[in-house]
Amino acid sequence: MLNQVVLVGRLTDDLEIMTMENGKKVTSLLLAVQRSFKNSDGLYETDFIRCTLWNSIAANTSEYCHKGDIVGIKGRLQVNTYEDKDGTKKYVTEVIAEKVTFLSSKKEPEKEEKKKK
Repeated sequence: MLNQVVLVGRLTDDLEIMTMENGKKVTSLLLAVQRSFKNSDGLYETDFIRCTLWNSIAANTSEYCHKGDIVGIKGRLQVNTYEDKDGTKKYVTEVIAEKVTFLSSKKEPEKEEKKKK
């Protein structure tokens, strides 16, 4: 069996890392992935995909990546279930990241000015 996902998109927010009671680090992000085709109105639509990062992947990504940065994520799909207040079963699909590649970052004007001098 194979369960593998590869995504390239932009981070929608800065990441906040949390430490669990057992010491593991985790962060969750929303990745904006633009579709490769236009809709009937001639516009590109964007999918917003929830990804969960654990331990060193979470720590490194939260340290070096910020809102608007482009990252590549390789991981696997995971479906979690829960019951809402009415007892209706709900399904949540997310990507569990196994590898994150930092592809680009927004350049900060201060850093660009220092490089020119």
